Amino acid sequence: MFSLDPACQPRTHVVFLKTHKSASSTVLNILYRFGDSRNLTFALPVANHLGFPNLFQARFVKGFDPNRNKEYNIICNHMRFNLPELHKLMPNDSFYFTILRHPDTLYESGFTYFRHEAPAYHRVSSLEEFAQNPEKFYSPNEGNSYLVRNVMWFDLGGDHNGADDVERVNRTLRELDAAFDLVLLSEYFDHSLVLLKKALCWSLEDMVYFQLNARGKSDTPSLSPSTASKLRQWNSLDWLLYRHFNVSFWLQVASYGEARMDRDVSRLREMRRRLGSTCLLGNGPLKSNKAIPPEIRPYSPFGSNILGYVLKPNLSGPTKELCTRMILPENNYLHRLKEKDKKQQD
Repeated sequence: MFSLDPACQPRTHVVFLKTHKSASSTVLNILYRFGDSRNLTFALPVANHLGFPNLFQARFVKGFDPNRNKEYNIICNHMRFNLPELHKLMPNDSFYFTILRHPDTLYESGFTYFRHEAPAYHRVSSLEEFAQNPEKFYSPNEGNSYLVRNVMWFDLGGDHNGADDVERVNRTLRELDAAFDLVLLSEYFDHSLVLLKKALCWSLEDMVYFQLNARGKSDTPSLSPSTASKLRQWNSLDWLLYRHFNVSFWLQVASYGEARMDRDVSRLREMRRRLGSTCLLGNGPLKSNKAIPPEIRPYSPFGSNILGYVLKPNLSGPTKELCTRMILPENNYLHRLKEKDKKQQD
């Protein structure tokens, strides 16, 4: 549980475990902007992720040298959680957090986004067909099988094909409780950011965001009760994980105070509305298409219709720079940070 000390100092040693399809790209952008604007040192990957789907190792960080005493401030790219290796890299006072998503919506989103990456999904015409008999279409030894079953459990370092043995699951949950200072929930994203703001002693302005790597509501169908029930059985470890941290999340919201939370969520949303009015053509996202310039166009797998943004044409100076940073897709921003790091090393 984080401190409520009003005299806290902003924390600049941060570990974010980025999970699949859980609004984590938006969190990543918040961390990128905070660290970039303050010239903090990121633990950057050689390519686009930190060795995923292998368990994280410190050597996956670009330029890591165990014999060199280099201080890293933020690590936040895709990795599979491995606490002992993170301890080799990050300072002892680092703040660890992650984000989870309700398994029902997570797997509907994952089915659409990873349709062409997961062999099990190649064999069906719909998620409903897959849910009727997952064992018929799924092979645990195939590539990218972690995208099809218990993906959050896998991201957090567990065996996605493991049995939901009570003793083993409870032991893992206790270990995760001890490792993470805060676990956000994507369904309550603004509430989560208010808690994160307090935990890190950052400002509410630091938490303002535009949603990235998301689909429009019209492209996000709901699952039938029957399909949802079958997928919960198939992803039982993820369901147990989500239920556990859902309880702790709401305990922290209660500790923050209902009236105070409502006020700060409203303030955050008003800041986002005002900044959208300043930055964005049409004040909101557009489906990724040729109207969006290539340098800010999000990656959109076939059929996923990922939303992107177009900036107003009259922006200039610091306003244009801020607006541009807020809408940069993660790989574009990562490239920018690598170029900045290279210049600092030269």
